[in-house]
This record gives sequence, C-alpha cells and structure tokens, in this order.
Amino acid sequence: MTDISQIVGGGPKKVLYTLATINRIGVGKAAKALTGKNTCKACAYGMGGQQGGMTNELGEFPSVCNKSVQAQSTDIQPAIPHAVFEHTIDDLAELTGKEMESLGRLGTPLFRPAGGARFEPLSWDDALDHAARRLAAANPQRSFFYSSGRSSNEAGFLFQLLARAYGTNNVNNCSYYCHQATSEGLATTIGKGTATIELEDLTGADLIFVIGANPSSNHPRFIHMLKNCRERGGQVIVINPAREPGLVKFAVPKSPSSMLKGGSEIASDYLQPRIGSDIALFKGLCKAVLEQGAADMAFIERHGAGFDAFRADIDALTWEEITTTCGLTRAEIDRVAAAYGRSENVVFAWGMGMTHHVHGVANVEAIANLALLRGMIGKRFAGLLPLRGHSNVQGIGTIGVKPVLARDVLERMEEAFGVTFPEEKGLDTMACMQHAAEGEIDAAVIMGGNLWAATPDTAFSSRAMAQIGFKLFLTTTLNQGHVRGLGDGEMLILPVTARDEEWEPTTQESMFNFVRLSDGGIRRIETVRPESWILGELGKRILPHSPIDFAAFSGHARLRDAIAAIVPGMEELADIDVAKREFHIRNRVLHAPQFGTVDGKAHFAVTPIPAAPDRLMLATVRSEGQFNSIIYEETDSYRGGAGRRAIFLNPQDMAERGLTEGQKVMVTSQSGHMEGLATGFDLPRGSVLAYYPEANVLTGQAVDPRSKTPAFKSVPVEVAAR
Repeated sequence: MTDISQIVGGGPKKVLYTLATINRIGVGKAAKALTGKNTCKACAYGMGGQQGGMTNELGEFPSVCNKSVQAQSTDIQPAIPHAVFEHTIDDLAELTGKEMESLGRLGTPLFRPAGGARFEPLSWDDALDHAARRLAAANPQRSFFYSSGRSSNEAGFLFQLLARAYGTNNVNNCSYYCHQATSEGLATTIGKGTATIELEDLTGADLIFVIGANPSSNHPRFIHMLKNCRERGGQVIVINPAREPGLVKFAVPKSPSSMLKGGSEIASDYLQPRIGSDIALFKGLCKAVLEQGAADMAFIERHGAGFDAFRADIDALTWEEITTTCGLTRAEIDRVAAAYGRSENVVFAWGMGMTHHVHGVANVEAIANLALLRGMIGKRFAGLLPLRGHSNVQGIGTIGVKPVLARDVLERMEEAFGVTFPEEKGLDTMACMQHAAEGEIDAAVIMGGNLWAATPDTAFSSRAMAQIGFKLFLTTTLNQGHVRGLGDGEMLILPVTARDEEWEPTTQESMFNFVRLSDGGIRRIETVRPESWILGELGKRILPHSPIDFAAFSGHARLRDAIAAIVPGMEELADIDVAKREFHIRNRVLHAPQFGTVDGKAHFAVTPIPAAPDRLMLATVRSEGQFNSIIYEETDSYRGGAGRRAIFLNPQDMAERGLTEGQKVMVTSQSGHMEGLATGFDLPRGSVLAYYPEANVLTGQAVDPRSKTPAFKSVPVEVAAR
C-alpha cells in the first residue's frame, strides 16, 4: 500500500502550483481576473462579488483557493485556432479530458451536420437561424433543456422561461445528479431545501461534522473554517469511509503558522463506516445520544413532530445490528455521541457521499434527525450545511430551472408574462436521458456542463445522447461531451462569455443562501456572446408572436425585476445593480426554529437501514486536481500521486484476492467493466473507490425513488486480477 501517512493537504506544493498557473496565464491577466468584483467560478462556497474577487462575505482576504485559480486559467485561454477544426471529430475524441480543456476557449459557433465527420465554423446569424429553425420544427414535448450550475440567475431564469414558453416543462439542472436528495430530505424534515447557516455561523461552532465529503479537495476554503474551529478549542469529526490525508492534516496557505509547522490538525475524530451504511451509523449516534440523556427534550416538545415514532424505531434497533452493518464498534459510536452531547453549537456539513445512493434522501433525513435531537437547527452558530459544488447550482434551482415549479410561482410567472405554460409534469435529468435512449427526444438545449460525462453508465449515456436528433450546446470550452455520443443527428455549439466577461452584471447564490453581484465587463474574445443574449435571440426567432419580448428580456435588469416579483425571497434582487447591496435570501430556515413545513414544526423521519451488500461496494470520487468532470491534473497529490485509473482497495481485500500494489485489475459491475491498477488505501473492508467520470462505465441507472439522484457511490462490483 502506498504510504500516505505523511501526506498533508495544501502546503507549499499547492502554492507553487498556483504560482506556476498564474505565471503561465500571465500575472496581469490573472490579477485582473482574481481581483475583479465577480463571484468565484468554482464551488458554491461563493467568494468574491462586490467586496472583491478574493474576499468573502465576512471581509476575509485573501479568500482564494486552488480551484479558483484553475477555473480562471481555463477562461483566460485564447480562442481555439480554426486549424484545429480541420481535424476530424474522431481525432478530437482521442484527446483526454485534460487535453480537451487545454485546447483553449471556444471562439466561434460550430456546426456538425447530420452524420458529419468535422465541425464547421459558422457565423452567429447562421448559427442562431439554424438553431431556431430546428427547435421550431421539433415537438416541444419531445425536447429537454438542461443547465449546469455555472450560469447566472439571470440566464437561468430566461432559460426556463424560454423552455416553458416553447412548450416543455422538461427543464432540469445538474442538481439531480448531485444534491437533489438534499433538497428532498430537508423538505420533509424542516420544510426548506437549503442550508440553515450563514458563513458567519461557522466562526462560532464548537463542533463541525464533515460527512461524506472531502473538502480538502473540493471545497478548500471550508478547510480554513475547520482549522479555525480546532484552534479555538472546538472539534471536527469526519465521517467518511476513506481516511483522506487532507482531512487529517492540512497546511493552509493563508496561514503562516500552519505552513511553518507542516500543517494543521483538521480531524479531532474520524469514523470510517462501510460504504452505504451511514443510516445505521446515524441511528446508532441517535441511540447513544438518547441513552446518554443528551437529547434536548424541551426543543423536541416545542418544535418537533413525529418524535414518538422515531424513538420507537431507534429503541427497537439493537446495537449488534448497528455495529454489524456499519462496521464500527459501539465504543467508537458512544465516543462521538458523547462529544456531540457536550457541544453547544454544532454544524453538520455533508457532500455527495450522502446523496449518491438509492437511499440518499433517507441519508439526509437521518442527518437532520441527529441535528434535531439536540436542537441544532434554528439557532446561531449551528445547523445544516450541504456542501454544494457548482458556483450557482443553488441559485439555478431557486429561480426555477427545474421540472416542477411551486404553484404560486408558476401563476405569478404566467400573470407577469401573459402566457399559459404547459401543465404536464416535467422530466428529471435521468428521465430525460432515458427517454432519449428510447428515441423519444428530438431536440435538447444544454447550457454548460458536460451532460455526457456526468451521466452514469457511460454506454447508456453515449446511446442516449446519440439518439437525440438535434443538440444545441452553450459552452465556454469544448469537452468530451461534444465529441462523444454524437449519433447521426445535427449539433450546434455556441461560445459563451465567462462570468467576468458578461456584458452586464449578473448574480449568483452561494451555499449559504447569499446572493452576490458580479460586475463582468472584461473583454478577452470578441466573438463570444452572453448566454442571456443568445437565449433572447433564440426566443424572438422561435416564438416571434409571443407576448414575451425576448429581446428586451435578455437585458439583466429586466430579468432581475421579473425574478424579484415572481420568486419568493428574491425581492432585493430588483435593485442590486444600483444599490450594490448583496443579501441573504428571505424565508429560509436560519437562526430561529421556524420551519417551512405545513405545521411549522420540524419533522423527525423514520429511516430504514438498507440491506447490507454481499459484494464489494464501489464509490466514485473526485481527485484534488479536478472540478466536477473537468480534469486539471492527471495525478492526485492527496492520494499518493495516484493516476486516473487507480482502483483503491482495503489491503486485506487485496490480499484475499491475491492482488499486489500496482497490479492490473478488472473491475466488473452489472453495467460494465473497467481496467485499473490496484491501489491500497485506508478503507473499511468491502469498500472500493475509483475516479469519476472514468468509473461511470461501472455505475448504473438506479436512482433514489424520491430525488431521482443516481447511485454513483454505492455500486456493487467484483475486482479480479487482469
């Protein structure tokens, strides 16, 4: 097994990497990009905005991380030379994800005719006219509109407005592949689907749980808060099957003392349950809290509902069932429960290790149960924090890029625009892809992201995308999703501005329910266009007689006025560009125990324990050098320099199968197979890790029945020597 005991997250290597990246793109360009008044383009932690690109809402400077620099390095690239498009699409398909990302920015509309072998550069007028003709000729009910979480609130609102006016509610976003289980699980328990804390609350927490997440790789700025919690005498308890070096110790680049001493201790305790056994662990923690007399019965009686059924379920559960299922001892669970019981202000943070299961909603409900048991929701310095990825994925959902809108929001929108929208329930993301695979989707509009790579079961994803007759992409760069799954249909790819290049100011919502204003205004490539401008041009071409003035509504001030009038809690958006006043969205559960449920109470949920698997269970993970499906570095510095084909295994599981370090292995699931290299790692018996999106060949189409989120992190597999 590779020795990772001395690996520290962050540190000098990351500082040097950042400096090298800045030098490569130019100090002047990098400084302009990083210091402008624009929201960070990486995760939804949400630095930047009107306090400056390297400052967070607490005024902390510098608030920047490796992910920020990586994202900026992509956007600052020059346009892809036209000579590249003389190569065939098959040639481009041989490039790795990293190589595709490094080609440069997309600087011209590209057309791939039906069955064509190459991309053909087009003028903007020709591209927009052709897209409009194809969409106008298609049956809206046989189409879907998909957005990543990169786009602005303004573009997202216009995107879903165009889709519904066009005639479809098949409007969805990347949250169905990440945190939709969070939204559903919180809706049933506290009545709202977002975080119950502000960024400032992290400064007063004396215990922070980090559950099913690896912020050392994916949310580096959060590590700063974890370090501060430890330094003021608080605790950080990590619950994760993998013992991630960056969660054990992290050298925070901003902190001279952390760097000088070789890293700060992050985790004060670390529990490693088997993959997929989290509900058993959470119920065990609840059982221990109750047995230790640490439950806040006054809070429960005043603000809770469903507690009797919840407690009866916990009481009926034996310790043997708990420990056998999760693989942890009662002593370990009691120890963590006692630490929780002694704490006054506790934050529960989690990532997709909780949502990427067929029981993802129940996982989130189980976390909420544990928090409610001690009254840790609806107070300052305590609460729930889903660690969201894309920089505006929460905002995209808030402003309506989803298949089902609340009735009051839909009615306001119809009244405001003088239109009637379709009544059919829209399809979620996976359902859209499944309909496509069945030949039931004729057109798709895909704004940002890489839907092909993000979809589980790569063979299915390729088949589904290939069946779509016309695909329209809005993107800043080319990715593998533009050269895979093409089929015989037509495709148009339109180049869009990056956030700091927008012609007008835009807004984004962080994971803390905080709306920021981005100025935009940087000009790098004259031939790219804002998403909202493109959508307005399409709208006026496709629906020339619509009462919606799409040309006018591509202006961001008009869009913000509409959002403020239609979407509850967003009223302050109307004058944000004038007042420059960023704000927390109203009507979210924050510092008072006032819940969004019908009865105003927080509801305990009974969460059955899933059956224990009888095979190895694989979870897909991301590396330090990637963001979602974008690969910036081919090796993972936080996991011993592992490459993209590493198959991480418990050393005893390796020995049992006669495998040695670095040996070629074949991983097989019900969906496919993947060749990789056996790599020993600190994991519980029966647990396997492999990198996303490469390991999507192994993941299946199984989804949580309530959230429709795929089970990327609970895939039964076999591993054998190649």
